[in-house]
Amino acid sequence: MFKNYFKTAWRSLLKNKFYSLLNIAGLAAGLTVGTIILLWVQDELGYDGFHKNAKQIYRLENQAGTGSSQQIWTVTNAGIGPNAMEQLPEIMAMARITFNYFFTNYSYGDKVFVEDNPMFTDPGLFTIFDFPLIKGDPRSPFPNAASVVLTESTARRYFGNQEPIGKVIMGDHHASFTVTGIIRDLPHNSSLTGDMFFPMTAFQQDFARRHSGQSMNNDYHEYNFATYLLLRPGVDVKALAVKLRQVHLSHKADDTDIEYLLLALSKLHLFKADGSDNGIGAVRIFTLIALLILAIACINYVNLSTARSMLRVREVSMRKVLGALRVQLFMQFVMETAILFAVAMAISAVAIHLCLPLFNQLSDKTLHIDFSDHHIWLVTGAVAIGTLLVASIYPALLLSSFEPVKALKGKLGAGMNNAMFRKVLVVTQFVVSIVLITGTIIISQQLRYIHTKNLGYDRSFVFAFTLRNNEAHYASIRNQLANTPGVTGVTRAGENLVNVGQFSGNNDWDGKDPHQSLMVRPISIDHDFVPFFKMDLLQGHNFFGTPADSAYYILNETAVKLTGIKDPVGKRFQLRDKEGVIIGVVKDFHLTTLRQKIEPAVLYSKPVLNNYIYVRTTARDAPKAIAAAQKIWKQYSAGIPFSYTFLDAAFENLYREESRTGNLFSTFAGIAIFISCLGLLGLTAYTAQVRRQEIGVRKVLGASVGGIITLLAGQFVRLVLIALVIAIPLSWYAMQQWLNSFAYSVPIRWTVFLTAGAAAIGIAIGTVSYQSIKAALVNPVKSLKSE
Repeated sequence: MFKNYFKTAWRSLLKNKFYSLLNIAGLAAGLTVGTIILLWVQDELGYDGFHKNAKQIYRLENQAGTGSSQQIWTVTNAGIGPNAMEQLPEIMAMARITFNYFFTNYSYGDKVFVEDNPMFTDPGLFTIFDFPLIKGDPRSPFPNAASVVLTESTARRYFGNQEPIGKVIMGDHHASFTVTGIIRDLPHNSSLTGDMFFPMTAFQQDFARRHSGQSMNNDYHEYNFATYLLLRPGVDVKALAVKLRQVHLSHKADDTDIEYLLLALSKLHLFKADGSDNGIGAVRIFTLIALLILAIACINYVNLSTARSMLRVREVSMRKVLGALRVQLFMQFVMETAILFAVAMAISAVAIHLCLPLFNQLSDKTLHIDFSDHHIWLVTGAVAIGTLLVASIYPALLLSSFEPVKALKGKLGAGMNNAMFRKVLVVTQFVVSIVLITGTIIISQQLRYIHTKNLGYDRSFVFAFTLRNNEAHYASIRNQLANTPGVTGVTRAGENLVNVGQFSGNNDWDGKDPHQSLMVRPISIDHDFVPFFKMDLLQGHNFFGTPADSAYYILNETAVKLTGIKDPVGKRFQLRDKEGVIIGVVKDFHLTTLRQKIEPAVLYSKPVLNNYIYVRTTARDAPKAIAAAQKIWKQYSAGIPFSYTFLDAAFENLYREESRTGNLFSTFAGIAIFISCLGLLGLTAYTAQVRRQEIGVRKVLGASVGGIITLLAGQFVRLVLIALVIAIPLSWYAMQQWLNSFAYSVPIRWTVFLTAGAAAIGIAIGTVSYQSIKAALVNPVKSLKSE
């Protein structure tokens, strides 16, 4: 019986090559894209899931202020971790992580490296997380403050195939660190990053030197640490947050508006501490897109199968008359779908293999098909079985349901004769396509807005490089650069202006509420920094370029607003332990991405911190300016590789995720439209086939070719117009939710929907025109000779 089903099904598919190819192409495209997207979704949702204690690991975050002044800080002070560990039994282990900015380069022998991810951390890092030492003593990863733990790939870069344990790495050629442990490279789906891990005790020693012997573990002023806690099973997280606040207040009683939030490790990658979107929105959108593209592929098959059912009336009727049971006919049609689906799956498997590298490039992922991973089977199996069931059951039920006597007389019944169901499916396809087109347009507009928005400073043709400890030589460095052809300005600062990373909650001013906490972004700058970046000074004046500048501060508008200082120029302001006077107010400028509101910033003068040197040049003379900078670099940093970054490139790098989303959206929109058009092409061909006698009669009675084309294409254009009406509110809502993740965004204008609708209608007309023209040009004699 099975063999007979197979042979009959195979013959039917070969007999109708055109429709079979359309169905195979649509299903293969849908399966390919749907599977790849769901693999991406699985990877996003799987972040940090490889830690066996993932459900018990939390990152501490702070919240302070109310209303528009409310701030959430993803970093904490140094003291809360160790003190909470000591006082609260709910905490099993604690680890702090902060960037190691102490050294510019690291060396071993004649090898010199500039590292991107050197970190300070506590030994608890290797207890809380599954980053086990594969070499070294796991009970004591840091025997002393001069220890370092490396990843495998970092150890290979430094030592090749030599045994790394016991080797000594130099920091800036003067500080030695002995390798005491090796861990495997951190997985790509780890929220934590790092290549070199130095002991927090080394940071503590430096802190004690800078703060006259004070203990860093009692510091509740500076917020520069990511603090992770491993909790005991069953701990009430909200109650623990209250206890953490009490620990904080016991050390710094005036921070009465401080609150602690605990963000679960499982949510770290996709959520913010207040539960808002930090990537989960994109995951949900792409999950929906994957399901919709699979649904479009299934709709194609259902549409074509049910439409062509009228052409198979006599075949099915004769089978029933000859004794075929409904279940046998059902199995026959399921077999046809299964064969067609198997071919589509085979094509899809090849396409996934070929397309994954391109998708990885677009999405900045490293996805691959590993058939030893059961998750791969779950994703691909769910996609295959789900799509097969949806695409096969309804057409098989429909084709096997009608009564043969009535069918042979042309009385097919409402279910067979009514084309409304097929119209609904076509409308559904184009609703999805129009939503994706609209999304592509709005994402493109937002990216264009980001790139053209006035950031409050001029970054054009500016490149930056870091040169540590340049204080004694800066005047000479600046003169050499300024005398280079094509260099129009030079300045320096202690921060990367495109993405300022420093925070400080240790501040005070006249009239401050003793219970108010305000996190500011402090930026050490040179006296010519403000005019160099063409910032607008709204009140007061700039720094003078003298040692007296160390007693002055310049605030941005947001800092003045949140502090509530009236007539700020001349008023007292204290940053950390340095008291000074406000001498100016600068117009707000963006300190990080446009996803965040402009935060309070304090500009101050401390030249010893100003390791970022900024050079403005012209497009034509940029190579000369870079060469001059490299020459200076070699003069003061011999043996260390020179690197620089144009601020425009650094700015673009902040929005890689948005650019990737836009590229993926446009790609998926194109694929959805392609699959929809395959179905439209098949339906147009079917319509022309079943109406060939009508077309012949119309032409005999004088209908023009244009009139026939309008007759055939018009019904499909009307369906697209209906889809547009439905898609407008859906796409507006979806994209408004995406735009809400930006503090600054474009408005959604009606022209977006007009453009998307025109594109969909144009694509639909182009798709149906070929078959419509072909049918309209047929000689009516050929159409009517069988009558």
